Amino acid sequence: MTQNTRIFCLSLLASQVLLAGAPALAQSDNYPSKPITIVVGYPPGGSTDLTGRTIGVELSKRLGVPVLIENIGGAGGAIGAQKVANAAPDGYTLLAGANNEIAISRLVSAAVKYQLKDFTPIGLIASQPMVLVASNKSGVKSVDQFLSLVKSNPGKYSYGSSGVGTALHLAGEMVKDQGGLFMTHIPYRGVAPLANDLLGNNIEFGVFVLSSGLPHIKSGRVVALGTTEVKRSAVTPEIPALAENPKLKGLDINVWFALMGPAHLPEPVLAKLKKALAESLQSPDLRKKLEESGSAIAPLNVDMAKFLTEETAKYQRIVDFAKIKE
Repeated sequence: MTQNTRIFCLSLLASQVLLAGAPALAQSDNYPSKPITIVVGYPPGGSTDLTGRTIGVELSKRLGVPVLIENIGGAGGAIGAQKVANAAPDGYTLLAGANNEIAISRLVSAAVKYQLKDFTPIGLIASQPMVLVASNKSGVKSVDQFLSLVKSNPGKYSYGSSGVGTALHLAGEMVKDQGGLFMTHIPYRGVAPLANDLLGNNIEFGVFVLSSGLPHIKSGRVVALGTTEVKRSAVTPEIPALAENPKLKGLDINVWFALMGPAHLPEPVLAKLKKALAESLQSPDLRKKLEESGSAIAPLNVDMAKFLTEETAKYQRIVDFAKIKE
């Protein structure tokens, strides 16, 4: 092969590589040109579903295409999250997820195969605390009474959550750890059966997401002992933060919601999604709807890599303490 022939072949190969990448670049530049699907890993009606649908409406306005919600329940949100992790990185399949399926599930279940690296974080949407409640039969009206009663009767009392390895379970284990308590965790298949047993006085204590617990608290059918963020919720300033008690100082865990895409989203697509999300979070309609449900809108420009690393480390400590593993 002559030198000229070699140069010609190399040039032809380079041209082919550039042409092969051209459609992908063009697609990124034209994004979005068709409907976007947001996967929610739970059935309709819960806090993650409400958050996903609310942000979907606002994203549709700003991106100029329909945004569809696909509910894929199962495995604490992990089945839906896995679908997004496996999706093409083109920006047309996204996840509106909570910390449970994004950061916790893989720490407690060997069946969960995805890792954080399998997603592209777009941004935080909102967060809300959980709330520790007591049944009326327990007679407990305050955090001090709760700590005194459980501490003096190790192993006698139980608390319920929406399932093993959920954020509600981890919040309960944090209370046990910091309070030096011995009580039994009762996992339920979701919030509804947990609520039934608390309202029926079949279990003494439970942990709810604030939005799920509020109707029962306001009706007087359960007693709110404290919320799980370090400060009181603006939605329920009358309910103390558990961290206000010296024995639970520093207790800080919540449920947060984030918009995620598959790994390796093209930079132009990611930039458009981040811009649309930031603008959506300024919408008065969105803020009103989410705040009324008990959520606080996430601050702008959160360093997602740092945030997810810190959150995962916090959950890992709780998982190790409680020896949670499925």
